[in-house]
Amino acid sequence: MKHFGFYLVAALMTATSVFADEGMWTLDNLPLKQLQERYHFAPTADWTQRIMRASVRFNDGGSGAFVSPDGLVLTNHHVASGQLQKMSDEKKDYLHDGFFAPSRAEERACPDLELNVLFSTTDVTARVLAAIDRQAADKEQNVQRKAEISRIEKESFDKTGLRSDVVELYQGGQYQLYRYKKYTDIRLVMAAEVQAAFYGGDYDNFVFPRHDLDMAFFRVYENGQPIQSPAYFPWSRSGAQDGELVFVSGHPGRTDRLKTLRQLEYERDWSLPLQLKKFALRRQVLAAYAARSPESARRARNKIFGIENSAKALTGMLAGLQDSKLMAAKKTQEDSLRASRPETVASLARLAAVQEKVIGRLKDLFYRGTGDSRLASIAQTIVLYVSEVRKPNDKRYAEFRDSNLDSLRFQLLSPAPVYPDLEQAMLTMDLQESLDQLGADNPYVKAVLGGKDPAAAAKGLLARTQLADPDFRKKIVTGGVKAIQASKDPLIVWARGLEPLYRDLRQWSEDEVESVNALEGNKLAQARFALWGKSTYPDATFTLRLSFGKVAGYEEGTTKMPYKTTFYGLYDRAASFNNQPPFNLSALETERKADVDMSTPLDFVTTNDIIGGNSGSPVLNRDGEYVGLIFDGNIPSLVWRYVYTEERGRAVAVHSAGILEALRKIYRMPQLADELTGK
Repeated sequence: MKHFGFYLVAALMTATSVFADEGMWTLDNLPLKQLQERYHFAPTADWTQRIMRASVRFNDGGSGAFVSPDGLVLTNHHVASGQLQKMSDEKKDYLHDGFFAPSRAEERACPDLELNVLFSTTDVTARVLAAIDRQAADKEQNVQRKAEISRIEKESFDKTGLRSDVVELYQGGQYQLYRYKKYTDIRLVMAAEVQAAFYGGDYDNFVFPRHDLDMAFFRVYENGQPIQSPAYFPWSRSGAQDGELVFVSGHPGRTDRLKTLRQLEYERDWSLPLQLKKFALRRQVLAAYAARSPESARRARNKIFGIENSAKALTGMLAGLQDSKLMAAKKTQEDSLRASRPETVASLARLAAVQEKVIGRLKDLFYRGTGDSRLASIAQTIVLYVSEVRKPNDKRYAEFRDSNLDSLRFQLLSPAPVYPDLEQAMLTMDLQESLDQLGADNPYVKAVLGGKDPAAAAKGLLARTQLADPDFRKKIVTGGVKAIQASKDPLIVWARGLEPLYRDLRQWSEDEVESVNALEGNKLAQARFALWGKSTYPDATFTLRLSFGKVAGYEEGTTKMPYKTTFYGLYDRAASFNNQPPFNLSALETERKADVDMSTPLDFVTTNDIIGGNSGSPVLNRDGEYVGLIFDGNIPSLVWRYVYTEERGRAVAVHSAGILEALRKIYRMPQLADELTGK
């Protein structure tokens, strides 16, 4: 990270314009001038509409795309890994061995996967802001804002039947209503083996050159039949070429490029270090659990991967914020905003004061939780659910509004397997962590432990609960408040006792933190709009965005990195490490080596602006053809959470030619390759 300094200063000093290939752009505000000047490209309305309808959001995190007219969706293996884990058991491990359906009849239904396709967006900013009484107290304004958002979502959902989400953009400067077609009959078609998809393991994660086949295919069904895709991306004959213009359409999860200096200092000094500390503990507990047996290792594998991946990403983000030049440049930018728009001085001061309030309750915010236990989370959600749905829609927590209930129930009643021994390990860890960090006299700790030590408390809660049974969950949800009050299920009784503490902390957070962030954030956004209009893009919000860039290698120190790797590189890297883990080949890669055209491109890099959530996004050429599959960024790209740099940061993708070569030669699925190419 130490090499970033000069480039970060350059990036942050010019706040009035976005330069190079920066930007996660909403489809209604594409950077037409930059595209024309830099790449001589002008997207048409039809082109943009097809991008929107062919792009897919995985509601449990990640992106994908329709790649045939028959509902075929391509994403990453690591995006699919949660479903692969849930579909596996001690007899068949699809995460490890892969899955290959030779026919549509053998495509396998996923237990709880929801896919969303964006159908329309509408600017509702004026309506949301008009509902706020600017003379009212902050917390009252926040209640008014959220109530109006809930009314907009409900009206849209009742009218269209589409999932309807009001999304806050530009830190509260704009509100957009996003309408999605939702699909829940999703079937697995193909997934590579984990060793092929995550070749090189954690050593190669976030680096380049890379040699991964990080891919998985699903098919979307309705009424028992594959859907006719609303749009799809045809497969490119040539694939990604060095230096060409490419686009990435996907759903980046979160960036913090519009945060204030004090907010970034909080991330650097408090939030990120505490998150890394929590990840370290979870990695330690899961490693001990995995060491018990091969079956325990299988059950823990996906959790361990997620933690290791997140920890490495956060380490890179923290290093970026520890760059003094980045923070100095951010300060200079903020000082310039104060000087040009004096009305922002008070807003910046109030936002800084909020950070001090958060720090004052940091341990409560970080260590009151049992989210590592699926059953504990289900119990707490059910208890909240039955109480919230009795309220008027505009008085509920956002996740319990009518427009969200179908998706919530779909997850809540999932038949995915529950492993009692893993639940015991994770809940014990959560309870022990709360005790260690908050102390035995803390009201939450007293309530959550009930006078027992963490292991005994977890055992008592899990031993007799029936919540592992989806039918029991459905019965108690349907029974409502009466069923909850009458229930003797230990986890439900426990969650009832914790509910007041949860609500108190959430009320404090909404009144003291969320209200100020939303209202002062809106004022800052209006000041920025007054200076620069909408020549910039909003922070990522897990909504559809388009980034542009080019296929390009880069320099790393005195070494030049190529724009692509080939199958030659994969087999050579394995041989160079004597085929020892994590550089060993998968069984099928070994068995069918002689069939592979080694010169075929495998992975490649681009300057496209991406972040977590973009995993599974398609890489498209100017004709809207599929040329690659985003699956990672390199180490220098991790700072993109806060600032974009083009010099060394790169998005990493699987090459479309490598996907076809693997399907035909390694996995012997010619029918799937033919579907992609339209044969």
